[in-house]
Amino acid sequence: MKKLKDILHGIPVRQVIGNLNVAVSELCFDSRNASPGSMFVAVRGTHTDGHRYIEVATAHGAAVVLCEELPDTTDDAVTYIQVDDTAFALGVSASNYFGNPSTKLRLVGVTGTNGKTTIATLLYKLFRNLGYEAGLLSTIKNQVGDRVVAATHTTPDPVALNRLLNEMVEAGCDYCFMEVSSHAVVQQRIAGLNFAGGIFSNITHDHLDFHQTFDRYIKAKKMFFDGLDRFAFALSNADDKNGEVMLQNTFAHKRTYAIKSIADFKAKIIESHFDGMLLYLDGHEVWVKLVGGFNAYNILAVYGAAILLEQETMKVLTALSTITGVEGRFETAVSPKGVVGIVDYAHTPHAVQNVLETIKDLRKNKEHVITVLGCGGDRDKAKRPLMAAVAVKNSDKVIITSDNPRTEDPIQIIRDMEAGVPADKMRNVFSIADRREAIRAACHLAQPGDIVLIAGKGHESYQEINGQRYDFNDKEILISTFNEQ
Repeated sequence: MKKLKDILHGIPVRQVIGNLNVAVSELCFDSRNASPGSMFVAVRGTHTDGHRYIEVATAHGAAVVLCEELPDTTDDAVTYIQVDDTAFALGVSASNYFGNPSTKLRLVGVTGTNGKTTIATLLYKLFRNLGYEAGLLSTIKNQVGDRVVAATHTTPDPVALNRLLNEMVEAGCDYCFMEVSSHAVVQQRIAGLNFAGGIFSNITHDHLDFHQTFDRYIKAKKMFFDGLDRFAFALSNADDKNGEVMLQNTFAHKRTYAIKSIADFKAKIIESHFDGMLLYLDGHEVWVKLVGGFNAYNILAVYGAAILLEQETMKVLTALSTITGVEGRFETAVSPKGVVGIVDYAHTPHAVQNVLETIKDLRKNKEHVITVLGCGGDRDKAKRPLMAAVAVKNSDKVIITSDNPRTEDPIQIIRDMEAGVPADKMRNVFSIADRREAIRAACHLAQPGDIVLIAGKGHESYQEINGQRYDFNDKEILISTFNEQ
C-alpha cells in the first residue's frame, strides 16, 4: 500500500477531485485487472482507449482514476486525477509505487534495430562472471539473478518493468541490463526510470508499420538518449551513419565504439571460424566464442560499457573469452553427413545480410548456402521483398516460407517476398508455406559441407497462426532432420 500523494510525485497534475491521502493497493491500466483500492490509469493505446473503461474499473473497486479527460459523471468514493499524458504518468507512478528501484541499482539500456538482445545478454553474463548480482530484461527472457522470468515483450509495460526491477533490488542485484525498444520509448514505458547508461547498436529498416517513416523511427531511438542525465554514459556505434545523431542532444557522457571509424573503443577481427573469432580489442588480443562482424560490434559495445561502468580491463577481457553466445543467435549444428546448420533470429534485411556475409567469410571452399526465410504477418510489409532480395543475392538457394503469419494469409506474405526476387534468380527460389517442411527440404537439398541458414525465429519456441500459438522450434526441427539423415 502506498499513499496517492507519494505515487504522484514528479507528475504534473492539472486537477484533483477527491482525497490525495487515499492508500493505493496496486496499479493497473487494464480495467479487467482493477480491484478494491487500486489505481486505474486510463492510457490511450494503439487499438483502444482506456478512458472508455473508467466506469468498468471503478465498478471493480478502483479507488483512484488517473486520466487525461475526466468522465462526465464522477463517483464520490473515487479520487480522480487529471493529467496531460497518462502514458508518462503511468511510468512515473509505477516507479514511485515500487520505491524507484532503478535508482537502487545501475540500469543500462540497449537500443537499436539489431544486436539489442545479444548486447544486453552478454553484459548480464559478463557481470555475473565478474562476481556481481545482475538482472536482465530481454526479448528472450528476463532474469532476476539466477531466476528466469518469461518475457512477453522486448520491453515490459511500466508496472511489470518496475515490479521486476524491485525484485532485482530485493535480490541484491547491483546491475540490470535491458533492451529498450523504440515502441517502449514512444509509449513511455521507460518514463520514470533512472539509467546509468545507454548503448546504441545500429538502425536499419524495421517497425515502419508502427513508426510510419524511417525518420520517426530514428527519432524514437534518439529520444532514449535525449532523456539520459549528466551522470549517465551514452555509448554509440560510430560506424552507423546515425550513431552521431543519437548523441546530439544528450546530457550524458558521450563515448563511441567502431571497427572502421575513429572511436573511443576499437576492434579488429584477426581470425574467424565457425566456433569463434580472434579479436584485436582495444589494444589486446582476445578469443571470443561468437562469430561474425556483427558480433564483433556487439562484443565491442559490451567491452566499452563495462569499462564505462568502471571495470578492470584485463578482468573484462578474460571474462569475455569465456562467455558463450545467445540462444537463437548464430547457433550452429552439424549433421552426420557434414552439413552445417545455422539458426539465427535475423528478421530484418540488414540482419539477414549480416548473417549471410558472415557465412560467406567462413566458407573455405565453394560450399553451397541454402537459406530458409519467412516474414512475420501483421508487421512491416515493406521489408518483405527487401529480405527476399538480400537472401537471394547472398545464397545459392532460397526457400521462402512462413514465419509467424499471425492473422495474415501465409501465401500472401510469400507472394510479397517473391516480389523482391529478380526474374533471373527465380529458378533458385522455392516457396513452401509449411515452415517445418521448408526446413526439412533445405536439409535434404544440402550436400556434405553445405550450409543451411534458418533465419527469422531464432530462440522462439512457437509459431503464431490465426491468434493461436503452436509449439515450434527451428533448432529442434533442424537437429531432428539431421538425425534422420
